This record gives sequence, structure tokens and C-alpha cells, in this order.
Amino acid sequence: MICNNIKKENGHLHFAGLDTVELAKSYGTPTMLFDEDRFLGNVNTYITAMQSAFGEKSMPLYAGKALCFTHLYRLLREYNVGIDVVSSGELFTALSGGFPAERIYFHGNNKTDDDISFGVSVGIGYFVCDNLDELLKIDEIAGAQGVVQNILVRLTPSVDAHTYEAVNTGKLDSKFGVAIETGAAEEFIKTALSLKSVKLCGLHCHIGSQIFDAEPFVMATNTMADFCIHLKNTLGYNVEILNLGGGIGVRYLESDPEVSIADIVAEMGKALHNKLDSSPVEFPEVRLEPGRSLVADCGMTLYSVGAIKEISGVKNYVSVNGGMADNPRFALYNAPYTVILANRADEECDYPCTVAGRCCESGDVIQENVMLPRPVRSDIIAVLTTGAYNYSMASHYNRLPKPPIVAIRQGKPEIVVRRETLKDLLSCDIVLNVKE
Repeated sequence: MICNNIKKENGHLHFAGLDTVELAKSYGTPTMLFDEDRFLGNVNTYITAMQSAFGEKSMPLYAGKALCFTHLYRLLREYNVGIDVVSSGELFTALSGGFPAERIYFHGNNKTDDDISFGVSVGIGYFVCDNLDELLKIDEIAGAQGVVQNILVRLTPSVDAHTYEAVNTGKLDSKFGVAIETGAAEEFIKTALSLKSVKLCGLHCHIGSQIFDAEPFVMATNTMADFCIHLKNTLGYNVEILNLGGGIGVRYLESDPEVSIADIVAEMGKALHNKLDSSPVEFPEVRLEPGRSLVADCGMTLYSVGAIKEISGVKNYVSVNGGMADNPRFALYNAPYTVILANRADEECDYPCTVAGRCCESGDVIQENVMLPRPVRSDIIAVLTTGAYNYSMASHYNRLPKPPIVAIRQGKPEIVVRRETLKDLLSCDIVLNVKE
């Protein structure tokens, strides 16, 4: 199995120590399961690795765009971590979960005036400032509220991470950040240092997602370290916080390479120390921004099999009672997933099929070229590694209610996000009385 929280016992698939078939009976389908113990173990892995590589003042920041609900932030607030948010909605969710505002970093390439005003008013720790227009607006709004707002500036290190183009964010032509190699970053920083209502606390970069090799991270670390030295020598500015982003990959298939978070973080630490220890720069507080690598393998989605369509000599379709409304990633990226017939997990997988969703779109597919035991209606399909960018990207397409999230902690399941009802779908509709 691709993760040690998944096992096959007595013909059934087990997740986080519990029988998924029994969970499907108890909570219905579709349902997303969330392994809290796995999640907190992943958090501790990052904390330990970062403190070893970068020192005790380092801190991981959970990237909430991967998965965002209030219970998650209630768990995180007790740990030595921060979070990053990219919208007022994510910020409001984190605050509603009791997460301390001063440990929140607000990201995004186009923060609205309302986003900025909300963030300043609740006292968030930092804005990660993406561009000059935004920098000036943060200074204006913070000044109007009588606040000096801490910021980092997002820079582009021009590192090609060799990942999916849609999640490759560190190249020169990225929509995110300001380029170092063109000289724009230095001018950006000069402007930030000249403003009265912002305090420049450090630098940020992020090169992409689903990266299994340490080399791109080391390259970005070296580029950012060189720029820190340059800023010290030319402007006399010492970078207090250096945020090197996230992007460590996770295994969706058995064929994906195994990855060691601790080893990659250690390589980044060696590179940063090699650059800075003999330089005039004081060693900064380092931040990393794991999202997917914290939550992906904590999630599993359970579906029920519905219609089975066999096109002789062409293709077999196994349709489930979910699809692109709760998992759009295959439609967006052809994202790979491991799919298992949960209630017959020990039977021979000799039936080739496409697992399709129920939405009225030809592209509504969970996974192609899947080998399963020959399914029948009401079998339980389990899709593994769905903790990241599944629930957070879910929609109401075809007016489908969103599934619940059932968290499992020390063998005990609990609903932490309830299943939406049909009435929930109408909660924002305004019914007007129209005279005939």
C-alpha cells in the first residue's frame, strides 16, 4: 500500500484502523475520511526536521488551500506552527477555529481591498506581498487603521521545478511574485523599506508542487540566500524571516517515488548554512509551507457503485455517486489516484475499467485504466490520498451537495463537517414574488 494507515483485512479495506465498509454503512457515501493521527504525525515530522535543519526558531506554515475546515485549525493551534491563507474565507475559517491571528500569513497574487482591510483589522501576523500595487494598498489601508503591518515580499527565483505546468510557480514568467534576475525584486524591496505603514520582515518564494527531488529546493534556497547576502551588502538590510515555500510531493500511486521530508529539509538546511554561515547575514528564521504533504495521505473518499456500462471491445465504465463535483483534479490535471474495491479488497483485480462520476460531463472521471474485481451495484469504491485539493476544490456542479468529512482519532470516528442537504443548496437563493 502507498501509505501505512491503509490495510486489507478480512476482505475489506481498512483506513486509520477502521473498516471502510462499516464506515460507509454508518455515514453513507460519498464520504471523505480524515486520519487525524496521521495528520498530526506529519506536522511533527516537519517541526522536527525544520528545527534540526534551521534551528529552533523555524516553523512550518500549513497551506490551508489544500484542505480548510475549522476543526483542522483547532488541532493546529496547539502546535508550534503557523498557517497561510489566500482569502478572507480561509482567514475567517482559521479564526473561527481559534487559530491565533499573529501566526497567520496572508498570501495571494490579487488580494482585494476587503481582504487587506479584514486582515489588518484582525491583526494577522504577515501579508506575503506579491506586487507593487498590492504593497502600496497595504501601506494605505494599514495607515488608515493606524497600524504598521508586517509583510514579507514574494520573489520569483526563476527555478523550473519540472512539475505540472499548472502548479509550477517559480519560473520567471509566473503570475506570482517579483523576479530577482531582472532587478525588479531589489527595486520592490527599496520601495517597501521606504513606506511608513508596513514593516518589511523578510522574503518568500515558492517554486511549485509535487516535487520529489531535493535539487530544485536546494537551487531555490541558494538563489534566495545569495539575494539575502546581496541585500545586506547593497542596502544594509538583514532578512529576518526567509520563507522557502512548500511543494514536497506525495505518493498517489505505487509507482510514484518514495520521498523523505526530513531528507529534503536537511538538504535545504545544509545549503542555507553553507551560504550564510560565513556571510555578513544573520541567520534568518526559516518558514516552509507544506499543504499537500501534510494532508493528502490523511484522506480517503468512499463512493458507492451505481451504473456499470460495458462497451464490448472498447471500454468498461463503473460509475460512482460522486465525481468532479467533489474531486475535480482528474478533469483539471489528469491527476493519478489509487482506486480499490473496498468491500472485496482481497479479490483478484482482473476487470479493466474507467471509474466515472455522475456529473453530466464526458470529462467527469475519477480515474482511467483501473483494474478492479468485477464490480456490482452498491459495491464500495475507495479512492486513496484524497486529503489535498479534493474537498477544498469541491463545487455544487449539477447542484450536488458536498459530502461530509469524518475524522478518525485513535480509532474513533467523528463528523467534523456535516453532509450538505438539499436545503443547503438553496441557502443563498433569494426567492422573489413575481406577479403574473
